[in-house]
Amino acid sequence: MLALPQKAVSRRALLAGGLVMAMPSIVRAGPEFDFKFATGQDPSHPNNVHLRVALDRVRERTNGRLSIRLFPANQLGTETDVLSQVRNGSIEFLLLSASILATFVPVAGIANTAYAFPDYDAVWRAMDGSLGQHTRALIEKVGVIAPGRIWDNGFRQITSSGREVRAPKDLSGFKIRVPPAPMLTSFFAAIGASPTPMNFAEVYTSLQTGVIDGQENALSLIATTRLYEVQKFCSLTGHSWDGYWPLSNRKAWARMPEDIRSVLTAELDRSVVDQRKDVAERDRSLRTELANKGLAFIEVEKSDFQRALASTSYYQTWKQKYGDNAWSLLEEACGKLT
Repeated sequence: MLALPQKAVSRRALLAGGLVMAMPSIVRAGPEFDFKFATGQDPSHPNNVHLRVALDRVRERTNGRLSIRLFPANQLGTETDVLSQVRNGSIEFLLLSASILATFVPVAGIANTAYAFPDYDAVWRAMDGSLGQHTRALIEKVGVIAPGRIWDNGFRQITSSGREVRAPKDLSGFKIRVPPAPMLTSFFAAIGASPTPMNFAEVYTSLQTGVIDGQENALSLIATTRLYEVQKFCSLTGHSWDGYWPLSNRKAWARMPEDIRSVLTAELDRSVVDQRKDVAERDRSLRTELANKGLAFIEVEKSDFQRALASTSYYQTWKQKYGDNAWSLLEEACGKLT
């Protein structure tokens, strides 16, 4: 057998070796887009349960091109801090409550208008309809994108450590934590309480030490953050609905091709259907669960709170601030407020 020249063998060997060396780099290639998604809720909260499912499906449907890592429970900072980071691009995605988003995009707070929505049918008429579209358009003017529909936080209830809140008069001087949200601060001030804006990460300790008398939130958040350990009563005021907007940094969103953006939006909207159903169902079951943990529930006459609020300038003030267009979109879904 004729031996090949040593030079030829070396060249072939080198070429073959180069191919072998190159192949593993193709196999081990990471995602084309590796992003972070922050939330402020505990891992067991419905937001994170269903968001995790959505992100897994996105990774699968894009064949690993888009990988989004979930960071729950304020791991990357408070919600207001993370919003700033999303706006500057150091974090790509955030699930943020409308009440807190309102500090940057005022009209987002219109969803929190006290006693606007009598039920979920009215909520989704507004937020999946014209009011949601109007809000999304204004959100996207501040450097972030709002992909998909708004997620559910539920109707907010009042908890307290010592005072039983049964009527508006019981809130006189009551030091209640609210998120840094103008609409909620305005509501409690209007009915005589002493609202105290505070990031949620500080709430448990502040309740435990008596810095505040109580707080207000949806039952799912009261349960997953174990507020029942430092609260005695829960008054079912249902005074305000709140939801979570999925937000994305504009530049990160633009970097992704249209096919990947479409998959992400579709999977977020697919999961939001399950998340909304889960929150509504859990709201019903959580009353029993929380009562078994020692939280005493108080049924209130919501009409008493509504009348007390209607006797103030609350609705007229916010109608003027939001403008006739946004206010009319709200009233299309829930009926006349002023």
